[in-house]
Amino acid sequence: MKIIGISLLMMGCLMGFSLGIDIFQGFDVSQALYNAVSPFRVMEVAELFVLFFLLFLFFAESAYLFIKKRNQSK
Repeated sequence: MKIIGISLLMMGCLMGFSLGIDIFQGFDVSQALYNAVSPFRVMEVAELFVLFFLLFLFFAESAYLFIKKRNQSK
């Protein structure tokens, strides 16, 4: 769970930094949000498949370790 929390915290901090820079450059908030998620809009099907597969592996491993740790403590 720590890995997921740290990953989400890092993603949030980096997106916040990116949004802050865009707003500082004069973009409005909606345009800054669009700029933050636009790299995902131009991905091809194969790239999206790899992205979702890696995310699935990450969450599946985290869930497996969590369940394994919880069963050992009983």
